[in-house]
Amino acid sequence: MFISIMALKTIQFGNFLLCFSDVLRDYATCTRRVGMELLKGIWESLELEENDMNRALKLDSCFQVFIANLYPPCPQPELVFGLPPHSDHGLLTLLHQNGVDGLDVEHGGKWVYVKPLPGSFLVNAGDHMQIVTNGRYKSALHRAMANGKSTRVSVAMVVGPSLDTVVEPVAALVSSERPVMYRGWSYKQFLECQQGNQLKEKTMLELLQL
Repeated sequence: MFISIMALKTIQFGNFLLCFSDVLRDYATCTRRVGMELLKGIWESLELEENDMNRALKLDSCFQVFIANLYPPCPQPELVFGLPPHSDHGLLTLLHQNGVDGLDVEHGGKWVYVKPLPGSFLVNAGDHMQIVTNGRYKSALHRAMANGKSTRVSVAMVVGPSLDTVVEPVAALVSSERPVMYRGWSYKQFLECQQGNQLKEKTMLELLQL
């Protein structure tokens, strides 16, 4: 289930009226702050100037996507995926779960079962982090496994550059020893192409790889 802020409606539960759009707006604001602090640390780790990166990616008007996934119990979980292996678009994804596990991350050629701490966010690097850092940071290949007993709910907030930003490797991370690995493409073009094709591993990155 994919939810757009523009599509949110006021939802009534019994005698209570919950304006979900207001709640989500606050949630988006808070997770954006967390994302910006994480990005600040990443830029520092690569000896990049925070202000230069923020301007290059137009992070003052960054594009956020809220995604809520509901995975009902599956009678034969060994036969299906909740979501097939894929990497996320954007720079970072902040993922929160309802306490029912089901996330695997690929590491060293093997699938690793992830069990986050209660009340924590799991943070994935996205494809645009891999592009802008010229492969220094890798987007996380992951999958959602089906569960035979419990309903799993995951809430993801993707933090990306502005839609019109042409994302390409930053010049400071390009050298003769490490030449440009990806061609530039606008974030909007990337999203439109990704959403118009089957979700499959890192096919979009492969499309942009030089």
